[in-house]
Amino acid sequence: MPKRPPDLTLGEAAREIGVSVDTLRRWDRSGKVRTVRDERNRRRVPRREVERLSRRPQRHAAGDALSARNRFPGQVVSVEVDGVMALVEIEAGPHRVTAAITRDAVEELGLAAGVQATATVKATSVMIERGDRGR
Repeated sequence: MPKRPPDLTLGEAAREIGVSVDTLRRWDRSGKVRTVRDERNRRRVPRREVERLSRRPQRHAAGDALSARNRFPGQVVSVEVDGVMALVEIEAGPHRVTAAITRDAVEELGLAAGVQATATVKATSVMIERGDRGR
């Protein structure tokens, strides 16, 4: 009998499919993905489910399906984790972009100083302050 490919952790499956772990958990609860439990009661995703979901168009594959146009590729300068949140600073050419993201996102993306990353900015409002306020 052929050996069955091993089931993947949620993190491994999320990376291969191109979604977040939270998305996989929501899909599991809603029945969009079938998961199994291992001997320690952790969710695992069968390889066939990852293959099935990987064939679907990915909304964020390489960023080309995003509607945001302001993309700043660069290098992570610092990652400050505090509780469930983190501040990630990216140096992108002459720009420094700081983003507040979840600790889980930092771990899933493997963000650390020196890692290449892209900040994608999509804002509905921008505030401006005059540079000569004190004059």
